[in-house]
Amino acid sequence: MSNQRSTARSAARLAAVQALYQRDMEGTPLPRLLDEFHQHRLGREIEGDTYADAEVPFFDDIVRGVDARREEIDEALAAKLAEGWSLKRLDKTLLQVLRCGTYELIARVDIPKGAVISEYVDVAKAFFDDREAKFANGVLDAVAKAVRS
Repeated sequence: MSNQRSTARSAARLAAVQALYQRDMEGTPLPRLLDEFHQHRLGREIEGDTYADAEVPFFDDIVRGVDARREEIDEALAAKLAEGWSLKRLDKTLLQVLRCGTYELIARVDIPKGAVISEYVDVAKAFFDDREAKFANGVLDAVAKAVRS
């Protein structure tokens, strides 16, 4: 994969986490949410931060896929959390990171599981410390073992 495509995919993953977080918090209808990100976020500068050009169809696939398969994704995640933990206890952003990663592990078998996991660990590092990134790594690794033989 070219470096540019890889960067565009990383940007799409980060944006997908942000979009799904917004949907979770504000209940933004999916068509409006996708449109808003297409028009105003992907590849734009916001408050001095330039959002890298994201691979838009890939972004759409993750956001739509997580939305459509949320129950299946949440079941796969919940099964891999330590005893006493529930999805409700997780930080809302971290939950979206895990949902996006799980979606790719389940639905995007064209992408190697190691690549999916390391990409979402990087996304986790954009928002959190190493502790949460390690947590994301452990959960996604466990999900990968369960959904991909």
